Amino acid sequence: MVEKQARIQKLKSLIQLKLKFAGSSSFATIVDYSFYQILIYKNFSPASANITSSGTGMIINFFLQKKYVFELNRKVSFAFAISLASSLLGLALSTTMIHNLSKMVFFSENQFITKAIVTGCVFFYNFYMKRFAFEKRLL
Repeated sequence: MVEKQARIQKLKSLIQLKLKFAGSSSFATIVDYSFYQILIYKNFSPASANITSSGTGMIINFFLQKKYVFELNRKVSFAFAISLASSLLGLALSTTMIHNLSKMVFFSENQFITKAIVTGCVFFYNFYMKRFAFEKRLL
C-alpha cells in the first residue's frame, strides 16, 4: 500500500512538473509564434523564420525554466550549454518537420497550424532534455 502511494505521489509530482513546464513554455512559445508569424509576413522562408523565432524562444525559455520549473543541480553555464545543445537538436527536428510539412499545400497555406503541430510533437523531447540539463536526470 505504501509503495502504491509512493508511485501515485511520484506520478502527481511528474504531472505537476510537466504542467509548470507547459506554463513557462507558453510564454516563450507565444513569443516564438508571434515572431514566426511576423517573419512569415515579411516573406522569410518558413525554415528561416522558424530558426530565428525558435532561437529567441529558447533563450526566454531557459531563464523561465531556471527560475520557475527545475531545480538547478549544475553550474548555470553548464546547464545553459546542455539546454542550448538539446534545444538546437529540437530546433533541427522542428525545422525539418516544418520544412517537410510546408511542401504540402494545406500546411504551406496554414503556417500557424503547421507550427502548432510541430510544437506539440517536440514538447516531450524538450521536457525530458531540459530536465536532464537542469536536474541531471531524465525520469
